[in-house]
Amino acid sequence: MVEQIIAVFCEIDDFCKEYEKNQIAGEGSPIAKTSMALSEIMTIAVMYHLSHYREFKWYYIEKVCGEWRAYFPRLLSYNRFVEVMQPITVPLILYLMKGSFGKCSGINFVDSTSIDVCDTHRIWSHKVFKDLAKRGKSSTGWFFGFKLHLVVNDKGEILSVCLTPANVDDKDWDVMSRLTKRIFGKLVGDKGYMSPKLSAKLWDRNIQLITKIRKNMKNKLMTLTDKLLLRKRAIIESVNDFLKNICNIEHSRHRSVANFFVNTFSALVAYSFLPSKPSISLPNLPVAV
Repeated sequence: MVEQIIAVFCEIDDFCKEYEKNQIAGEGSPIAKTSMALSEIMTIAVMYHLSHYREFKWYYIEKVCGEWRAYFPRLLSYNRFVEVMQPITVPLILYLMKGSFGKCSGINFVDSTSIDVCDTHRIWSHKVFKDLAKRGKSSTGWFFGFKLHLVVNDKGEILSVCLTPANVDDKDWDVMSRLTKRIFGKLVGDKGYMSPKLSAKLWDRNIQLITKIRKNMKNKLMTLTDKLLLRKRAIIESVNDFLKNICNIEHSRHRSVANFFVNTFSALVAYSFLPSKPSISLPNLPVAV
């Protein structure tokens, strides 16, 4: 764990030096003045998702202020740290885009997963995300919150993300347009992505959308390559499982919108530091469309 802290801090600190230079030049969002460096705050936020703690307060008190105090000599009180942590959303997003995304290999998988913000029985009394979160339906039932849309490669590396209210359709072109800006080749999804219009728009971007057909539809010819890729689609479900059960990206105890975004994007950054990710082995397959 000590080696991991040092590795995470060094990576983030290199980014923060460049980010703060741009901030002095008038770019970027302002960060609260504090004795702690921006890289220290971001490192603590990211390491929470790699520590297996389920409560940030106990993680900060026991782990950071206890075992890791020597690595962070200018630690703040828990309440003050929560305050200065809120404005780091923009640096986290920029770091995610510049240093955490993988490279497209031509074989891509797309899916969305639910991010609940409260129990379904408490929707009408929930106030924190009253104007942002929406009701949506997943394979496990109705939920209240957001959808995290992901595209990953065959190595389990995240290529792009998009966070939307829960009622946004997976086939929404605004979402898919953002997700597919930097990819090429084949894009494998579940039946929820089946749409002739979406396939045509992606084809114009040199992307072939591959999905299974529904039971009430006529069968269609499919190459062996496409059939093999459909069988490997579970890789992105494994990535979602890692994000929820290892990186703790989802919980229903947020007291502010800012903390929700910090928690979400720091979990995505933390995923990039996992030593082993879900991956698949494929023969040499042609990926050109």
